[in-house]
Amino acid sequence: MPTSSPVARIAVTGSIATDHLAVFPGRFTDQLIPGQLDHVSLSFLADTLEVRRGGVAANIAIGLARLNLTPVLIGAVGHDFADYAAWLVNNGVDTRAVHMSETLHTARFMCTTDAEHNQIATFYAGAMAEARTISLGDTARRTGPFDLVLIAPDDPEAMLRHTHECTELGVPFAADPSQQLARLDREQTRSLVTGARYLFTNEYESALLLERSGWSRTDVLDRVGIWIRTRGAEGAEILERSAPVRHVPALPTRRPADPTGVGDALRAGFLAAVAQGIATEQAVRLGCTLATTALESVGTQEYEIVPAEVRRRVTEAYGSGAAAALEPLLADLP
Repeated sequence: MPTSSPVARIAVTGSIATDHLAVFPGRFTDQLIPGQLDHVSLSFLADTLEVRRGGVAANIAIGLARLNLTPVLIGAVGHDFADYAAWLVNNGVDTRAVHMSETLHTARFMCTTDAEHNQIATFYAGAMAEARTISLGDTARRTGPFDLVLIAPDDPEAMLRHTHECTELGVPFAADPSQQLARLDREQTRSLVTGARYLFTNEYESALLLERSGWSRTDVLDRVGIWIRTRGAEGAEILERSAPVRHVPALPTRRPADPTGVGDALRAGFLAAVAQGIATEQAVRLGCTLATTALESVGTQEYEIVPAEVRRRVTEAYGSGAAAALEPLLADLP
């Protein structure tokens, strides 16, 4: 049965992508002709286009780096990755373990939103499919051993390989199957969860996890250490075997800007805190604080962490004791 203990060196496996976000000032439905929907050929003239750095693993790695860790990013990208790589390195992320495809582009999310917030989107996996060729054992020999590996959404075969290698190597891992649960069968779902020190899901993914695995909540808790279940504006829950559910409220905000990447920021805050030996509930509080900080910024990697502001907001939301518990981490931030 896995148990919780402090960690220091974290590897983050998962998707690395760019987001191309366009805005169409009209309504998609105005362009649809009744009786002609079996022969659609549409073109939308967009007013704006934003290209943002993204991908779950890259987002989490940036958050860890901003909290004074040097995470090792593990994933697959294309030959168009140079500028993105420079951004990550300049922000403190170790990219030596990133695999570069010789033929495919970095994964892309292409989305057009209309005036009524309807969306038409395409996700191109591209080089992400080659993540299954990455060996954690070989990577650790090049970059140094890992104290924890986060297995975030990625090519499903890569996720399964990384989980198996962690078990074989005796390396603690955190499971974050997220949106890939929809693509997994029963045995794959069970393999990704069993033995995890930490498990991350949102409410919908929690239900999907139980449906896919065929397990009850108790069955899952028999196989993982700590289950962090996020609940959007209501914060997060901490689930453990033979213990009552603990609820951590979200950090309040009056200026939400962009919800994309909020869950990634929460995971980064939580993992950075446990890396400093901070207790689980206090670590989730830091995660909720980073989640709100990301919510108030446009883009998944553009938010800033100001220690004095974190102390103030944690004190207001959770009390002075919570702020004091986070001081070992905050004191080392620039």
